[in-house]
Amino acid sequence: MDTVQNRTFDELTIGETACLARTLTYKDIELFAIMSGDINPAHVDEAFAKSDMFHKVVAHGMWGGALISTVLGTQLPGPGTIYLTQSLRFSGPVGLGDTITVTVKVMEKKPEKHHVVFDCQAVNQHGQIVISGTAEVIAPTEKISRAKIVLPEVEWHEKGRFHRKLVEMTRDLAPIRTAIVHPVDAVSLLGAVEAAREGLIVPLLIGPEAKIRAAAAQAQIDISPYELMSTEHSEAAATLSVAMARAGKVEALMKGALHTDELMHAVIDGDQGLRSARRISHVFVLDAPGYPRPLLITDAAINVYPTLDDKRDIVQNAIDLAHALGIATPKVAILSAVETVSTKLKSTLDAAALCKMADRGQIYGGILDGPLAFDNAVSEEAAKTKGIVSAVAGQADIFVVPDVEAGNMLAKQLEYLADAEIAGIVLGARVPIILTSRADNALARQGSCAIALLLARRKAQVKL
Repeated sequence: MDTVQNRTFDELTIGETACLARTLTYKDIELFAIMSGDINPAHVDEAFAKSDMFHKVVAHGMWGGALISTVLGTQLPGPGTIYLTQSLRFSGPVGLGDTITVTVKVMEKKPEKHHVVFDCQAVNQHGQIVISGTAEVIAPTEKISRAKIVLPEVEWHEKGRFHRKLVEMTRDLAPIRTAIVHPVDAVSLLGAVEAAREGLIVPLLIGPEAKIRAAAAQAQIDISPYELMSTEHSEAAATLSVAMARAGKVEALMKGALHTDELMHAVIDGDQGLRSARRISHVFVLDAPGYPRPLLITDAAINVYPTLDDKRDIVQNAIDLAHALGIATPKVAILSAVETVSTKLKSTLDAAALCKMADRGQIYGGILDGPLAFDNAVSEEAAKTKGIVSAVAGQADIFVVPDVEAGNMLAKQLEYLADAEIAGIVLGARVPIILTSRADNALARQGSCAIALLLARRKAQVKL
């Protein structure tokens, strides 16, 4: 029916009933937890629940109580009902997949104030009573019939799901010894320590000792378990960290409280740096709740206006990263403002050339297509509307941007407007380089460290 109607006090008869059936899903549990603030681990923590009394996740007791309220407020008596009292006894758990049938029955009518007492009961699919009790309400005295209100759809997004998965993927891997470059503020020092506690890295703190210890004291962090190598200033910390990586004494670098340019100047030094045969590039790994897979955006931090040759390495670096993250055949969208090749727009010419380079084996391990506008890269519907036939459109894993400005704006827009969780890594050097931002939260830093660990261990396997 498209309306909700009530039963007035005079219309109600002793023994009259109404019922509602609902099957419990995990979404029900999470929505109730968000609404109520009840994060009892018996309801929201599967690992804890397995060791609890019922050995499984169960519904909040008042989830069933809310269903009783639903019947009273929408069916019997219905609109105009005022709740007075409710007493409930919880006889058994309600688990995921259980179908609960709630029934209310008129037990007593009190004419002087139009009060009505209801017997309330909820049974599961096996006929077992899980909730019982009574409720007293003021019944409506006037007939009400209203159109049903259509509730908004709830879009269910789990923020940071992929970054948590990355951390889980490292559980059986030994942590990598990582030089933390100039960690002289609480944020960068805490990020390194939290990653160490997660078993992702073994930190080597490199920088001015007095400043590092002052930052630790300010953040109330115990750094006694970690090795510390003192330097005079940030430039010296970057130089020493790079030298340690060249000598094989650390497996990764992690940026502390120094500017990216200062660290990268030491990394790209022609004689003493960490250059390899590849162009050094950066990848943002984003977990956008509205997109069904992680987004790898490159290059949004290192190469300002990359040439075609630079982009070849940028694409290959990103494909290799995707492999390390468990994406067997990543789909690569070469982004531009349009989907057709035009001599007036260099990014479209580069896109066409990169796709042909992939055809000739100069880029390998992924599927490339471009030029593609961003909407076509993420939406199959948008691609179909424009008549684009592509194995990448709407399914892209890697997004190759024309230049650093476009990439940085895209990544930050997704982070701040689409609630994306962001992590980042520098590729193409002899070791992974973890570039963190002062604005990064703990999960972003852990995600970046997990990426570095997965890269380092994959590199070791390839060498074997």
